[in-house]
Amino acid sequence: MNRVFDSIRRLGFTRGPSRLVGGIAGGIAARVTTNVWLIRLLVLLSFLLPVIGWVLYVAVWIVTPWTDGSIPLERWLASRRRPTA
Repeated sequence: MNRVFDSIRRLGFTRGPSRLVGGIAGGIAARVTTNVWLIRLLVLLSFLLPVIGWVLYVAVWIVTPWTDGSIPLERWLASRRRPTA
């Protein structure tokens, strides 16, 4: 499973520095060097699609690394593996 998360990190896509909610639009804008507000508008328009916009946003949010390289899904899985005392 670590190989999957390492390959996600190698993509070079992280949450953007200009975040409003989850940083996904900011990350996309930084990666493709586009205005962040244009990407935010496109993300909001995708929410008008039944289920697809929300599900896709949450899925991307779960696997997108923070700027420190940590991935929410990876941290959640690691916390589930630790034995409780």
